[in-house]
Amino acid sequence: MKRIILLLVTVTTFLSCSINDDYQDNYQYEVLAIESYTLPESFQLGKTYEIKLKYQKPTACHLYQGIYYAKDLNTRTIAIQAAVKNNETCTTEVPAESEVSFNFSVTNTGTYIFKFYKGKDIDGKDLFEEVEIQVVD
Repeated sequence: MKRIILLLVTVTTFLSCSINDDYQDNYQYEVLAIESYTLPESFQLGKTYEIKLKYQKPTACHLYQGIYYAKDLNTRTIAIQAAVKNNETCTTEVPAESEVSFNFSVTNTGTYIFKFYKGKDIDGKDLFEEVEIQVVD
């Protein structure tokens, strides 16, 4: 009896775990431009600051996935990550502007350079708006 139950459980497990591509959602990922941001005029070493970002989703099918954040010494490159569900019918109505924020901890002296992604130019080259923030005592 135990063997029959074990056999039924094993068969049920294998059948319930079959992979079917018809049910997988397909997404494409995009980087969205930052419309505006809020930064302090200067930083103090050892303090943490909230940096606010505003961005516009092109359609209601764009889903916020997080903040793209890359650092290289005292340079920070920032953009918005979004996923777009393929094969969805999106309305032409543009969603309201969205706002997100992150905390930035000042760990170095000197100047921080923030490069905010602003989209692409007509040649497809990435555009950034650079802001320098000095660390003061």
